[in-house]
Amino acid sequence: MIKKVALGIAVIVTSVFARAELTIEITQGSDNPTSIAIVPFKSPVGLPEDVAAIVSADLQRSGQFDPIPRKNMLALPQSASEVFYRDWRALGGEYLVIGGIENVGGNYQVWYELYDVLNQRQIDRDRATASPKDLRGLAHFVSDKVYEKITGIRGAFSTKIAYVEVQRDKSNPKNATYRLVRADADGAREQSILESKHPLLSPRWSPDGKKIAYVSFETSRPAVFIQDIFSGQRQQMTNFQGLNGAPSWSPDGKQLAFVLSKDGNPEIYTMDIATKRYSRITNHFAIDTEPSWSGDGKSIIFTSNRGGQPQIYQVTLASGRVERLTFYGDYNARSSLSPDGKTMVMVHREDGVFHIAAQNVETGDMRILTETHLDESPSIAPNGAMLLYATQHNGKGILAAVSLDAGVKFRLPSQEGDVREPAWSPFLQ
Repeated sequence: MIKKVALGIAVIVTSVFARAELTIEITQGSDNPTSIAIVPFKSPVGLPEDVAAIVSADLQRSGQFDPIPRKNMLALPQSASEVFYRDWRALGGEYLVIGGIENVGGNYQVWYELYDVLNQRQIDRDRATASPKDLRGLAHFVSDKVYEKITGIRGAFSTKIAYVEVQRDKSNPKNATYRLVRADADGAREQSILESKHPLLSPRWSPDGKKIAYVSFETSRPAVFIQDIFSGQRQQMTNFQGLNGAPSWSPDGKQLAFVLSKDGNPEIYTMDIATKRYSRITNHFAIDTEPSWSGDGKSIIFTSNRGGQPQIYQVTLASGRVERLTFYGDYNARSSLSPDGKTMVMVHREDGVFHIAAQNVETGDMRILTETHLDESPSIAPNGAMLLYATQHNGKGILAAVSLDAGVKFRLPSQEGDVREPAWSPFLQ
């Protein structure tokens, strides 16, 4: 479905509009990854996707696993009776996955079995059904289950990412098309949510994963919009004079926090989405911006230069008490908390270079996660294992990912245009 929005401007909303996908380049993995074999799944002839290959790529991308290449496999078992542990021990394998795909009533059903090679036992098995269009979804389901069983951490391969792609007119670089895009967590199955001739910024997923809030410059001033991902319906939430930006959803999905400068100075506000009633949260002569909610919804962390340089602060909503959280470096901004609330990630400047950093909320200890220049816009996966961020590579804007222990890194460059402003979705089921 494609429809023009009645605003007298060039904006297109589309629920399904495929374009070039992101690709994955793994640049750094774990020092001691777990060896695992993903045997090709038994399946009907002519399937459009290789499910076992997708599972293997998912697990390898996590950095925690080192899949055994198919060409090295001594056997291709398709049932428990065909599993001989000595074959996999000889290859150094620690775990083995076998499975199959069946046509059930016009849909596809995937089954898998996970084996502990060293202890010679089956440790997990499951199955799931999806439409023929969602074979990749079935593969990500298997990846999530295997990852969680072995690591104890819920897999996030079935989640989505959103980002902004910018394509510039080669004959006139000042002319650009901005696309708000969603894709699988591995960059596949890209779909355009919105296209505009005007800048798009700060996409943020609703807690239920059904809507995205973002900033658009399509009106006479920047404005915050909420858009339903599947229907394409969108609603303008702000239309104040001056700055309207940096939306952030409350954990219950009933409120937005954002920045307004309608009274002359950028301050943090919250708005009840149903009634559009808003409340001013900060009141200071400095610039307060980039709000992000705590997991319990009782406080908001934000960026402010009230101390002379941009640093991260926290305001308790009930009392209005403000506390400074960062003290290392001369610039800390764009902060967000991990799902467990124990880690805060941010853009950190050290020696004039912008990096992504993580700070232990309890101790205040900070760890530099990235080493490239111009890193920005960190967004944490819902399982807290990885984060996405925007950076530059070969003079082009790309997305990259790093684990919160900095041991795993990969890049997701786009085949078309620059990509920026990443946002990782919540768990979707």
